[in-house]
Parts: sequence; C-alpha cells; structure tokens
Amino acid sequence: MAGTGSTGSTFPKWQLAVLIGAPVALGIGYLYWKKSTEAEGSGDKLTKKKLGEIKDKTISLDGDERSRSSQDAFAKKKTLTPLEEAQKHKNEGNVYFRDGKYDQAIKEYDLAIEKCPKTEINDLSTFYQNRAAAYEHLQKWAAVIEDCSKALSCNSKYLKALKRRAKAYEQQKELAASLEDTTAACILEGFQNKHTLILADRVLKELGQQHAKEALKEKHNVQPSTFFVKNYFASFSHDPIKKLVIASTEPKGFVKAKLLLDQGQYDEIIAACTVEIESSEADAEYKVEALLLRATFYLLTASYPEATVDLDAVIGTDLADKKLRANALIKRASLAMQTQPNTPEECFKYFSMAEDLDSNNSDIYHHRGQVFILIDRLEEAIADFEKACSLCPNSGIIEIHRCYATYRLALNNKDEYALRKVMDGFRNAIERFPDCVECYSLMAQVLCDQQEFQEADNFFEKAIKIEPENAQIFVHKALLQLQWKADITAAVELIEKAIRVDDKCEFAYETLGTIQVQRGQLQEAIKLFDSAIKLAKTEMELIHLYSLKDAAIAQVNVTKNMGLDIRNIVEMSQPQF
Repeated sequence: MAGTGSTGSTFPKWQLAVLIGAPVALGIGYLYWKKSTEAEGSGDKLTKKKLGEIKDKTISLDGDERSRSSQDAFAKKKTLTPLEEAQKHKNEGNVYFRDGKYDQAIKEYDLAIEKCPKTEINDLSTFYQNRAAAYEHLQKWAAVIEDCSKALSCNSKYLKALKRRAKAYEQQKELAASLEDTTAACILEGFQNKHTLILADRVLKELGQQHAKEALKEKHNVQPSTFFVKNYFASFSHDPIKKLVIASTEPKGFVKAKLLLDQGQYDEIIAACTVEIESSEADAEYKVEALLLRATFYLLTASYPEATVDLDAVIGTDLADKKLRANALIKRASLAMQTQPNTPEECFKYFSMAEDLDSNNSDIYHHRGQVFILIDRLEEAIADFEKACSLCPNSGIIEIHRCYATYRLALNNKDEYALRKVMDGFRNAIERFPDCVECYSLMAQVLCDQQEFQEADNFFEKAIKIEPENAQIFVHKALLQLQWKADITAAVELIEKAIRVDDKCEFAYETLGTIQVQRGQLQEAIKLFDSAIKLAKTEMELIHLYSLKDAAIAQVNVTKNMGLDIRNIVEMSQPQF
C-alpha cells in the first residue's frame, strides 16, 4: 500500500536464493534459479504428477544387481566371504525392491547388514540406504530416518541418504532437521540440482510459516518511525483528520490527539483518542474522528484486531461524514490485504463500498491502484491511477505511480515504443513535481532496471537531498552500488547510514543481513534478520524473514557439522557480478 515514501514494497527486496549465500536483486539484474525453471513450477505449485516423478527418481538403489540365476552360479564356484555373502543378500533385496516386494527386500537388506563386516563402512552405508529406500515406499518415516542416519554415520557426505532423510523429516514435521539435510545436499551439489532446490524452497516456506505463526502469538505492537507515520498520512490527498480544523484548544481527548498529530508527536495519540471514545455522549464531540484516528494508529502499529473493531465502528456509523467513512473503508481494504493477501476479493469489496459512498475521492483509486500493482493486474492499476490523476491532478505521488504501472505493463509486453514513451512520462513528472521525492526514487529504480546506473545514482542523490531522513532511499542506493560496481563495502556503509537515519527501517536490516550472508558473516546476518523480524507487521513479512534466518542458521550448523569452510561455500553459491 502507499504510505512508505520510496517504498521497499514497490520494488522487490534482496533475498536469499532459496538457501544461502546467493543474494539477488530481483528485477535489478541478478538471476534467481527459479527463473530458468518457472515452466516446471515451484515447490508449492508442482502438480502431484510432477512430485511423483521427482519422488520416483530419488527412490534408487546403490550397488550392482545380479539376477538370481547369476548369483546362484557365482555361489557354486566358490565359498563366499562374509562381504560377498552380504553383497549377495543386497542384490537379492534389490531384485525384490524392483518388483515392488518391499517387505521381502527389507529382509534381504537385514541379512546383508548382519553379514557385512563392520569394517566395511562403505558397503554398510549402501545397505542401510537401500533399506531406507524400501521403508520410504512403505511410508515408515521413523525407520527411514534411522537407517539414513546409520548410512550417514558411515559416510557423512552420502547424498542419497541426506536427501531421503530430509524428506522423511519433512513428513514427520521436523522441518529444521529437514532443512539442515537439504542444505547439506545443496552444498554437496554446488547448488546446481533443481529438484533439491525445490525441496529446500518448500521446506523453507513451511518452516517460515511455522515460526511466523508462533511469533505472532507473542509479538508486541510495532512502533513505526516518525518518518514512516508522516509518509503514511502523506499518501492520502483527502485525509479528513489531517484537514480537520478544530477551534477548541482544550488539550484533552480528540483535541489533544489532533494537536499531537499536527506536531508529529505520536506516542500518546491512542490514549488521547481512547479518552474521547470512552467519555459520555454529551462530552464526546469527536467520537467518530477519534475512532478513525485510533484505528489508523492501531493499523500503523500492527494491532490489527483492534484496528478492525474501530474501523468497522466508523464504517457502520451511518450519520458520520462520508469522508470519514470512505477513509475508514480504504484503510479497511488495506487491512484486509495485509492480513489476507491470498484473498484480494475481500480487499476490493471495501474499495467498492468506498467508491459507492464517495466516488470523487482520489484516495480510493490511488490506493486500489497500488493493490492492483501488487497482484500484477496492471491494466486495472493504470485505469485507477488515471482516475485518481483526473480527480487530483496536483499530486506527484499519484502521477509517478501511474508512470510506474505503465512502465511495468510495457515491460511485460516487451513494447519498446511504450517503454520510450513512459520514460518521457517519468521525466515530465519530475519537471512538474520537482519537490516530490517519490518521483526521483522511482525514476532511479527504473533506471537501475535498465542498467542506466550513473543516471540512476544521480536521481537517488537528488532524492536524498529532498528527504535526507528517508532511510529506504539509502538502501536502494546501496543496491545500486552492488549491481553497478559490485562494491559491497560502499553498499554496507550506505545501509548502515540508513539504520542511523531510521533505526526502525526493516528493509535496511533485511538487506544488510542478506549481504552479510554473501560475505560469509552468518552469525551477524542472523542478528540482522532478528532485528527485521521485530519490525515486521504482517504474517507474510514474518514468513519471508524467518525463511532467511532459518536458511542462515541451517548453513551455520551444516558447515560446522561437516567441517566445511564457509568462504568456499559462499563463493560456490553466489552469482557472478
């Protein structure tokens, strides 16, 4: 939604490429492995048939196979050694396995393990792995884990055993253990096997969802920065509370809250609004206004249940001014999108109600247009932005968002003429609105996308001069340094400056954490992801951040357990600049 200035949500953020050490700037140059496999689907989107194909490919056996007749002939020629006898039972087991007779196969593998000399650890590891494969077909996951663990105790880098145990752990919902095994497999394969990466992606999402749900139960309210709150209100051209002029100067209730809002002192606003709301009807002159303002700050502090109650109260007050109710409906739509991102229909329901109530309110179309961008419905986004521009022609933010949606559509359609035309539109917007920082920031990000790095850097500098307290511009400028010059030192310095400017900038902590992963500073990265998690406002943000943190933790544990050099792994897994 709008309201974050040069928002991190407008362009994708740096993320780990499924696992570890492969940071990418999506849409700004680096390739995520999924780009080459999108036609085959992600871990979430694979069909049952596709998953079946992957599973079948992994149910494989190790060791030579002989037919029963050839084995019998071999046995008649000489007396078998214990190892040869073990190999004979293993081969018998393999034949049963291929025939789908898994119980008989397990009995033969039992005998192979029993007969095998304990000093023959390579053969023992094969026998355990083959028995685990049979148990997997029988969905005896605990037995799969036990046998794979025994195989790995004989050979700690046994790839098939790692992958099989990872899947068994996933079935048992032991997701952290599954992730560690998948991480080890990815490392051993040099991050080149797409099927292992799909498994990693799936496990990371499952583990991220698990941790996010746990965190939400105990999460405290998020206190946004003063800059964030100021920019949120600036995203509304017709905010009825900001425009309200109050004659009374008695500092209590809503009057006090409005004075605090105008002065940029936000900490006591909720309490002041509560005084107004709980006062008697005779004294509560601004009860609806107080409900809306309190709901807004509940929304900004991620107190979503409380925000819902207050917004619904305003929406349901038929006698309230339509500007107040329309503003509440826009914020209710935003709340629905934040808490129910997979069901945008709920969000659009509230926008439609606002449109029916106050059809000439540009804020409705501006904010709905941004939702359309988020879900890639670009033609509808453009239509909404054009409507907003016609109703509010003096808004630089609306105009530049219209340009950005048009740019995205031209890019998707590979329309070179439209791209050239929209770039002229960006420059015209900057000429018309020379003080609008959003114009410079979005223009710079689009230029990064087109690899016009020097000009992009110039626009970021102009944006910083206008709004030096905007931490996110420093982060975007840092990303530019990485893509343009591969200058990690300069990028880190810029992001550290962003944190000094605004220590509540989640985008800065996440991005710096990802860079530290690339540098092999995993413990530092984990601390930075924790800082971002404390500032996250939605379950989706938490899932993403926990996935980054869990990936880093898994790599720390794997490199320690396998005695690997993290620097070599980072070099192996990161993209070439």
